[in-house]
Amino acid sequence: MIPVSVQAGKSPIVLGMPHTGAYVPDDVWKQLNKNGRKLTDTDWHIDRLYAGLIPEATTVKANFHRYVIDANRDPAGGSLYPGQNTTGLVPQTDFNGQSIWQMLPSDSEIKQRCATFHARYHYTLKSELERVHALHGIAILYDCHSIRSNIPFLFDGTLPDFNIGTNLGSTCDDKFETETRTICEKATAYSTTTNGRFKGGWTTRHYGQPTQGIHAIQMELAQSTYLTNEAAPWIFDDSKSAQLRPHLASILTKLVAITPSVGGPQ
Repeated sequence: MIPVSVQAGKSPIVLGMPHTGAYVPDDVWKQLNKNGRKLTDTDWHIDRLYAGLIPEATTVKANFHRYVIDANRDPAGGSLYPGQNTTGLVPQTDFNGQSIWQMLPSDSEIKQRCATFHARYHYTLKSELERVHALHGIAILYDCHSIRSNIPFLFDGTLPDFNIGTNLGSTCDDKFETETRTICEKATAYSTTTNGRFKGGWTTRHYGQPTQGIHAIQMELAQSTYLTNEAAPWIFDDSKSAQLRPHLASILTKLVAITPSVGGPQ
């Protein structure tokens, strides 16, 4: 199994997909319990949802599951949301707070997974951002995510459909955040929030360096927007997708269109 898949393009857009992979090595699979083997906390079909939305976008996709190691977490183990329920570099529970392991991985196992999977994903992502930056003097990391819209362990109530994360505006130029939010808010069939429960994961915060010409924005979608049900067998809904995809395409197209007005490193 190739840990990371890349589709290289010439657009300033790089689509990051750290959580849509479902590969679990045999040794890790044996350590998971029955609940963990459901792989519930997958960003189901995100690669299919974003496929072909704009020409020449680069895609970097982690093929391994987040239960192996979470490519959107700090490899040093720091929490994204101190004081709030969340999951770590190697999650100990699922998003419902339920155990996923028969036997927790050891520190040495986690270190090995970091080298084999996490580091390779980020080496590839960094390389693609640098390549795109060399082409345009600017690169836009659009980090693609999805999650169930009702998870009491992680947040109260129902999650909005579009959850835009820029770590309170620090990871991208204001124009990118504003245009993304405007397009989402004009999509009246959907609800939108910016820097709400999800402010951008480690990937967005780590790479988003606007003064260096690297801009990052996370989009966390409620899975109700494109799945038949937010439950197994996690069926991709063609009808829902057909309504959602034009809005996502509009966002990416707009980000490309306004790139010249943002410019390169300051």
